[in-house]
Amino acid sequence: MKLIQYADKRILICQKPPGVLSVDAPGGMPERIRQELGDEKACVRPVHRLDQAVGGAMVFARSAAADRILSGAVARGEVLKQYLAVVHGCPDAEAGSLEDWLVRDRASRRTYTASPDTPAAKRALLDYEVLARGETLCLLRITLHTGRTHQIRVQLASRDMPIAGDRKYGVPDGYDPIALWSCRLRFHHPETGEVLDFTLLPPAEAPWSDFAPELYR
Repeated sequence: MKLIQYADKRILICQKPPGVLSVDAPGGMPERIRQELGDEKACVRPVHRLDQAVGGAMVFARSAAADRILSGAVARGEVLKQYLAVVHGCPDAEAGSLEDWLVRDRASRRTYTASPDTPAAKRALLDYEVLARGETLCLLRITLHTGRTHQIRVQLASRDMPIAGDRKYGVPDGYDPIALWSCRLRFHHPETGEVLDFTLLPPAEAPWSDFAPELYR
Protein backbone atom coordinates (compact mmCIF):
# COMPACT_ATOMS: atom_id res chain seq x y z
CA MET A 1 0.00 0.00 0.00
CA LYS A 2 1.30 3.44 -0.90
CA LEU A 3 1.67 5.59 2.20
CA ILE A 4 2.43 9.02 0.73
CA GLN A 5 -0.63 10.69 -0.79
CA TYR A 6 0.83 14.19 -1.17
CA ALA A 7 4.32 15.62 -0.73
CA ASP A 8 6.12 18.93 -1.03
CA LYS A 9 9.29 20.25 0.58
CA ARG A 10 7.56 21.06 3.88
CA ILE A 11 4.82 18.47 4.47
CA LEU A 12 3.64 14.96 3.72
CA ILE A 13 0.06 13.69 3.77
CA CYS A 14 0.09 9.96 4.34
CA GLN A 15 -2.29 7.05 4.80
CA LYS A 16 -1.55 5.28 8.06
CA PRO A 17 -2.48 1.60 8.01
CA PRO A 18 -4.31 0.28 11.08
CA GLY A 19 -1.95 -1.36 13.53
CA VAL A 20 1.02 0.92 12.78
CA LEU A 21 2.41 3.35 15.33
CA SER A 22 2.15 7.08 14.53
CA VAL A 23 5.39 7.94 16.30
CA ASP A 24 9.04 7.61 15.30
CA ALA A 25 9.67 4.11 16.63
CA PRO A 26 10.80 0.89 14.93
CA GLY A 27 8.15 0.01 12.36
CA GLY A 28 6.31 3.28 12.95
CA MET A 29 5.05 5.67 10.30
CA PRO A 30 8.15 7.93 10.08
CA GLU A 31 10.40 4.92 9.49
CA ARG A 32 8.05 3.52 6.84
CA ILE A 33 7.77 6.90 5.14
CA ARG A 34 11.56 7.22 4.97
CA GLN A 35 11.68 3.82 3.32
CA GLU A 36 9.10 4.94 0.75
CA LEU A 37 11.06 8.16 0.15
CA GLY A 38 14.25 6.13 -0.26
CA ASP A 39 16.05 8.29 2.30
CA GLU A 40 16.68 6.78 5.72
CA LYS A 41 17.85 10.16 7.07
CA ALA A 42 14.86 12.19 5.85
CA CYS A 43 13.26 14.55 8.35
CA VAL A 44 9.76 13.15 8.98
CA ARG A 45 7.96 14.45 12.07
CA PRO A 46 4.41 13.56 13.13
CA VAL A 47 2.52 16.68 14.23
CA HIS A 48 -0.48 14.76 15.57
CA ARG A 49 -1.25 11.15 16.38
CA LEU A 50 -3.72 8.41 15.59
CA ASP A 51 -4.32 5.46 17.89
CA GLN A 52 -2.26 2.49 16.77
CA ALA A 53 -5.44 0.58 15.88
CA VAL A 54 -6.82 3.43 13.75
CA GLY A 55 -6.02 4.11 10.09
CA GLY A 56 -6.37 7.07 7.78
CA ALA A 57 -4.94 10.47 6.96
CA MET A 58 -2.01 11.97 8.86
CA VAL A 59 0.14 15.03 8.18
CA PHE A 60 3.90 14.95 8.77
CA ALA A 61 6.35 17.84 8.80
CA ARG A 62 9.58 17.70 6.80
CA SER A 63 11.44 20.31 8.83
CA ALA A 64 11.69 21.51 12.42
CA ALA A 65 10.09 24.84 11.46
CA ALA A 66 7.12 23.18 9.75
CA ASP A 67 6.73 20.88 12.75
CA ARG A 68 6.63 23.84 15.13
CA ILE A 69 4.05 25.73 13.05
CA LEU A 70 1.77 22.75 12.45
CA SER A 71 2.01 21.45 16.02
CA GLY A 72 1.02 24.90 17.22
CA ALA A 73 -1.94 24.93 14.86
CA VAL A 74 -3.07 21.52 16.16
CA ALA A 75 -2.75 22.70 19.77
CA ARG A 76 -4.84 25.81 19.02
CA GLY A 77 -7.55 23.78 17.29
CA GLU A 78 -6.82 25.32 13.89
CA VAL A 79 -6.56 21.98 12.09
CA LEU A 80 -9.87 20.45 11.03
CA LYS A 81 -9.79 16.73 11.82
CA GLN A 82 -12.71 14.58 10.73
CA TYR A 83 -13.26 10.85 11.14
CA LEU A 84 -15.64 8.20 9.93
CA ALA A 85 -16.94 5.64 12.40
CA VAL A 86 -19.24 2.66 12.14
CA VAL A 87 -20.94 2.11 15.48
CA HIS A 88 -23.35 -0.35 17.04
CA GLY A 89 -26.63 1.45 17.61
CA CYS A 90 -27.24 5.01 16.50
CA PRO A 91 -27.91 8.44 18.03
CA ASP A 92 -31.49 9.62 18.18
CA ALA A 93 -30.58 12.97 16.64
CA GLU A 94 -29.18 13.28 13.12
CA ALA A 95 -26.42 15.57 14.36
CA GLY A 96 -25.15 16.90 17.65
CA SER A 97 -22.26 17.47 20.02
CA LEU A 98 -20.82 15.24 22.73
CA GLU A 99 -19.00 16.75 25.69
CA ASP A 100 -17.34 14.81 28.48
CA TRP A 101 -14.48 14.98 30.94
CA LEU A 102 -11.96 12.19 30.52
CA VAL A 103 -9.28 10.68 32.72
CA ARG A 104 -6.42 8.55 31.45
CA ASP A 105 -5.32 5.54 33.52
CA ARG A 106 -1.73 4.90 32.47
CA ALA A 107 -1.54 1.58 34.33
CA SER A 108 -4.43 0.02 32.39
CA ARG A 109 -3.84 2.17 29.29
CA ARG A 110 -7.53 3.02 29.23
CA THR A 111 -9.47 6.28 29.25
CA TYR A 112 -12.59 6.81 31.36
CA THR A 113 -15.35 9.39 31.60
CA ALA A 114 -15.31 11.36 34.85
CA SER A 115 -16.85 14.38 36.57
CA PRO A 116 -15.35 17.79 35.78
CA ASP A 117 -13.86 18.11 39.26
CA THR A 118 -11.95 14.82 39.03
CA PRO A 119 -8.19 15.42 39.37
CA ALA A 120 -6.45 15.38 35.97
CA ALA A 121 -9.76 15.22 34.10
CA LYS A 122 -9.68 16.93 30.70
CA ARG A 123 -12.56 18.28 28.64
CA ALA A 124 -13.41 16.34 25.48
CA LEU A 125 -15.63 17.73 22.73
CA LEU A 126 -16.72 16.39 19.35
CA ASP A 127 -19.52 16.91 16.85
CA TYR A 128 -21.19 14.05 15.01
CA GLU A 129 -23.41 13.66 11.97
CA VAL A 130 -25.34 10.54 11.01
CA LEU A 131 -24.51 9.67 7.40
CA ALA A 132 -26.42 6.40 7.17
CA ARG A 133 -28.45 4.04 9.37
CA GLY A 134 -28.37 0.28 8.98
CA GLU A 135 -30.25 -2.48 10.79
CA THR A 136 -27.75 -2.71 13.65
CA LEU A 137 -24.90 -0.41 12.60
CA CYS A 138 -24.71 3.31 11.91
CA LEU A 139 -22.20 5.40 9.92
CA LEU A 140 -21.10 8.62 11.60
CA ARG A 141 -18.90 11.53 10.59
CA ILE A 142 -17.03 12.95 13.56
CA THR A 143 -15.45 16.39 13.83
CA LEU A 144 -12.92 16.37 16.64
CA HIS A 145 -12.42 19.55 18.66
CA THR A 146 -10.11 18.17 21.35
CA GLY A 147 -7.48 15.46 20.99
CA ARG A 148 -7.71 13.27 24.06
CA THR A 149 -6.34 9.74 23.98
CA HIS A 150 -9.06 7.31 22.77
CA GLN A 151 -11.52 10.21 22.91
CA ILE A 152 -13.90 9.19 20.12
CA ARG A 153 -13.91 5.58 21.21
CA VAL A 154 -14.69 6.39 24.84
CA GLN A 155 -17.29 9.08 24.18
CA LEU A 156 -19.27 6.84 21.84
CA ALA A 157 -18.91 3.68 23.96
CA SER A 158 -20.08 5.55 27.07
CA ARG A 159 -23.35 6.22 25.23
CA ASP A 160 -23.84 2.57 24.28
CA MET A 161 -22.56 3.12 20.75
CA PRO A 162 -19.24 1.24 20.70
CA ILE A 163 -17.30 1.39 17.45
CA ALA A 164 -17.37 -1.82 15.43
CA GLY A 165 -14.17 -3.77 15.96
CA ASP A 166 -13.15 -1.87 19.11
CA ARG A 167 -11.78 -4.60 21.33
CA LYS A 168 -10.79 -2.25 24.17
CA TYR A 169 -14.04 -0.32 24.67
CA GLY A 170 -16.54 -2.44 22.79
CA VAL A 171 -17.56 -6.09 22.64
CA PRO A 172 -16.30 -8.94 20.42
CA ASP A 173 -18.19 -8.54 17.17
CA GLY A 174 -16.00 -10.16 14.51
CA TYR A 175 -14.85 -6.92 12.88
CA ASP A 176 -11.14 -6.22 12.50
CA PRO A 177 -9.62 -3.65 12.46
CA ILE A 178 -11.60 -1.03 14.35
CA ALA A 179 -14.04 0.88 12.11
CA LEU A 180 -12.63 4.32 12.92
CA TRP A 181 -10.87 6.20 10.13
CA SER A 182 -9.21 9.61 9.85
CA CYS A 183 -10.92 10.82 6.66
CA ARG A 184 -10.21 14.55 6.37
CA LEU A 185 -7.56 17.12 7.30
CA ARG A 186 -7.80 20.85 6.58
CA PHE A 187 -5.09 23.29 7.63
CA HIS A 188 -2.91 26.17 6.48
CA HIS A 189 0.34 25.25 4.76
CA PRO A 190 3.18 26.07 7.19
CA GLU A 191 5.15 27.99 4.55
CA THR A 192 2.68 29.47 2.06
CA GLY A 193 -0.38 29.87 4.29
CA GLU A 194 -2.52 28.24 1.60
CA VAL A 195 -5.54 26.31 2.88
CA LEU A 196 -5.04 22.61 2.15
CA ASP A 197 -7.95 20.19 2.34
CA PHE A 198 -7.38 16.44 2.04
CA THR A 199 -9.96 13.65 2.06
CA LEU A 200 -9.08 9.96 2.31
CA LEU A 201 -11.72 7.23 2.36
CA PRO A 202 -11.42 3.88 4.16
CA PRO A 203 -10.94 0.64 2.20
CA ALA A 204 -14.09 -0.89 0.71
CA GLU A 205 -14.21 -3.69 3.28
CA ALA A 206 -16.75 -4.67 5.93
CA PRO A 207 -18.21 -2.87 7.76
CA TRP A 208 -17.40 0.17 5.55
CA SER A 209 -18.70 -1.67 2.47
CA ASP A 210 -22.10 -1.98 4.16
CA PHE A 211 -22.42 1.75 3.55
CA ALA A 212 -20.84 1.81 0.09
CA PRO A 213 -23.49 3.98 -1.58
CA GLU A 214 -23.00 6.71 1.00
CA LEU A 215 -19.21 6.46 1.18
CA TYR A 216 -18.02 5.71 -2.34
CA ARG A 217 -20.55 7.38 -4.61
